Amino acid sequence: MQNLSIKLILAGLGTSIVLAGCASSMPVLDSKMGDAVNLAKAQQTLNPDASMDTTPAVGLDGKAAGAVIDKYHKSFETPPPVVNTFTIGVGSK
Repeated sequence: MQNLSIKLILAGLGTSIVLAGCASSMPVLDSKMGDAVNLAKAQQTLNPDASMDTTPAVGLDGKAAGAVIDKYHKSFETPPPVVNTFTIGVGSK
């Protein structure tokens, strides 16, 4: 009787090993993964061929563009400390 139960256990193990070899090792999660992101990027792109356009941009000349960049860089400088020059003379001095 005990010999039969050992044979059944070994048969069960062998069957499970054989069936495990038939299982796919890499599951197919989603064949359309990333399509929503790519669609959203495509819908938000105004001109997909903009990098191919060699015409110069209009609206700012070199002097105005330089002034804009200088103002941008100066916006990150720490401002000088504010000195309070307004005093009201109250007291005995």
